[in-house]
Amino acid sequence: VETAQRTGARVAGPVPLPTRISRITVLRSPHVDKKSREQFEIRTHKRLIDIVDPTPQTVDALMKLELAAGVDVEIKL
Repeated sequence: VETAQRTGARVAGPVPLPTRISRITVLRSPHVDKKSREQFEIRTHKRLIDIVDPTPQTVDALMKLELAAGVDVEIKL
């Protein structure tokens, strides 16, 4: 958001979208005790940031942005 604002584009957001929860159930034991299970979950958080009137500098700055591992950015023009 700060990167887009620095280049002169108008920004709306971030808007929190629903969190997707993926649950996986596995048996704790390789045999016997079918009732003993363990659950794991992965939570995927999404945010929507609408950039109105982007300049060419805005697009270049967003492409060069260094992101942490596990963070993805999807740009739709």
